[in-house]
Amino acid sequence: MTDTMLIQLNGGKVGLALEQARSTAPVWRHFGAPLGEHALVWPADGMRPPPPTVLDGDPPFTVLPTHGFGWFHQPALLGSRPGSQGDSDWAQDFRLDGMSRDGDALLMRLSDPIASLAVTLSYSIDPGSDVVRAWAEVENLGETPYRLDWLAAACVPLPAQADQVLGFSGRWTLEFQEARETLGVATWRRDNRRGRTSHDSFPGVIVGASLGDDEGAVFGAHLGWSGNHTILIEPLTDGRRQLQLGEWLAPGEVVLARGERYRTPCAFLSFSDQGLNGLSAQFHRFVRTRVLDWPQRHMRPRPVILNTWEAVYCEHDLDDLQALAGAAARIGVERFVLDDGWFHRRGNDRAGLGDWWPDARKYPQGLTPLVEHVRELGMEFGLWIEPEMVNPDSDLFRTHPEWVLQLAGRPFVTGRNQLVLDLAETAVTDYLFESIGALLRDHSIAYLKWDMNRDLATAGHHGRAAYRRQTLALYRLLERLRRAFPDVEIESCASGGGRADYGALAYMHRVWTSDCNDALTRIDIQRGFLRFFPPEVMGAHIGAACSHTTGRRHSMPFRAAVALLGHLGLELDVRTLSDAEADELRYWITLYKQCRPISHRGVLHQGRFGDALVWTQATAEDGRASLLSVFRRREDTARYAMPVPAKGLRRDLSYVVRILHMPHAPHFKGQTEWLAAMREGGVEMPGATLMDLGVPIPPMPPESAVIVCMKAVAEDS
Repeated sequence: MTDTMLIQLNGGKVGLALEQARSTAPVWRHFGAPLGEHALVWPADGMRPPPPTVLDGDPPFTVLPTHGFGWFHQPALLGSRPGSQGDSDWAQDFRLDGMSRDGDALLMRLSDPIASLAVTLSYSIDPGSDVVRAWAEVENLGETPYRLDWLAAACVPLPAQADQVLGFSGRWTLEFQEARETLGVATWRRDNRRGRTSHDSFPGVIVGASLGDDEGAVFGAHLGWSGNHTILIEPLTDGRRQLQLGEWLAPGEVVLARGERYRTPCAFLSFSDQGLNGLSAQFHRFVRTRVLDWPQRHMRPRPVILNTWEAVYCEHDLDDLQALAGAAARIGVERFVLDDGWFHRRGNDRAGLGDWWPDARKYPQGLTPLVEHVRELGMEFGLWIEPEMVNPDSDLFRTHPEWVLQLAGRPFVTGRNQLVLDLAETAVTDYLFESIGALLRDHSIAYLKWDMNRDLATAGHHGRAAYRRQTLALYRLLERLRRAFPDVEIESCASGGGRADYGALAYMHRVWTSDCNDALTRIDIQRGFLRFFPPEVMGAHIGAACSHTTGRRHSMPFRAAVALLGHLGLELDVRTLSDAEADELRYWITLYKQCRPISHRGVLHQGRFGDALVWTQATAEDGRASLLSVFRRREDTARYAMPVPAKGLRRDLSYVVRILHMPHAPHFKGQTEWLAAMREGGVEMPGATLMDLGVPIPPMPPESAVIVCMKAVAEDS
């Protein structure tokens, strides 16, 4: 009997362990909570006596399981050499060539000399967030081309008890919808083949035994990639499951010549024993410290935005826009964003995309008069663009019809009257860089709203599928613009939340979460979004009283409360507000400015009582201040609302608890003395009480909100 030594990589809250085997690639022994100091353990096959109906030497679950030698589950690598005679390169048997450790990183080099392939696997733990970054790279060492069909960016084990999955689906104006399912004997799989991150298949998943908000062990995974992807969870014969995620490749999309390599996008994994909120806190910390690249290397307070789209659509008039800017400045807006409709011959969505200069009919003196007016009012100026697209009715397309993604001999497929420019062509990205650069050089533009309004179809480049090339070319263009104009912030918008991922956020600073500003719908959209993204990058706008996408009407306080914890903006014509409405909106904008240091730097918790009452709480990292937003979506049978348990406070401190907003509840005759005191000046309560017994909540009618602030009492008072 022989013992074996585990190869461990441990962070504060997450760890992995591998067994270095002689006849296979390293074998997975553990992924989850950090292991203790286990110097020697039994070998992986020590507890696996083979039953009579399996192959001799039944393959264990390795870091790179492959097909052909007895592994009958999903391989982590799939490919072949088209046209090879008698070769068996579709089957691989990798062995470890070498392994190196550098602090919190583990690098493994594997090869199969018969298949003429080498693979490098990387797993590293970010010590500040306990998020694992993983990627894989394959190199063709053979003389003939190798067609790659699949390479998992990460392939990790999940315990048998983790049988609940939280996936994310949706559509335009209904993104990030959480779907809870029970894992069974079939493989759970989500594919995205739309060419952009997509509305209906977000590249993230969470798995656990109970998926509680604050309790239980949960595993989370996200692919930082703005193109196609696959996520799968498959049951294994030993009761565990394997989780794989990576880029979905179209047939023939990646063919490697001798010496060429393919590296996967990065997968981001984490584990928490404190439920969904604990997992989200780790992902938020990772995005803040490792993904976002702010101008000047630090985040300024997220400015209040007014976006012109739902105020004027494409009907641009300089006098009207200047009046809109004046009204916005008077209520506290800090950034004025001119949306679609400003460029050459853009009277509707059927023409002009690609012609990135001001429409002389609307702007006879260019954008300068409007930009200067906005800046004189004390606001920054932002501009909407959609660089990846072109309308057939445009000067650009008439001049360069060959610049679009296309399949030879096939008709074009339009979407929203648009075609997609082939960004892998240098001439195309040079044109876009110069066009956008001219706008940024000639005007004081602090912000670009970068939109992308269609999925990719007929996405070909010189006879080959071009999804991957397109995404990589987009990243190069964004990086080029960021280097040339380092002070400009960029928003990722793709018909709303169609391009929300860590790959895009490496170059951008905000995500337009959804084109839907209906506050009731937004509650669930934002709840799903916040599982992986921190509030400061979540574009959240106060829309018109009557939603432009659903037709539903909501009060100003409900609309404002739902948007309060994100990056606040306005999506309405503020010129039409009455004096009372303008004053009310000014109050909420002022409140946002007071609260953003907490919500945009603190720790977020989400919770719910059934489907009727949900809440979001942002607490400063030092636990001395907290903001609680409670939303009633519909009526339920409870006569009274249960107190909401506060999170992240300090038990040794007392807090002044004050209700900043509470709705009028017509079916209640009055309010208690206690609630009245909380509303008027605040009530002092121990942190332990607020955490153990909860925060009292006043009566709430359907589609209303309560906002509660908790601030620590000065210790020397």
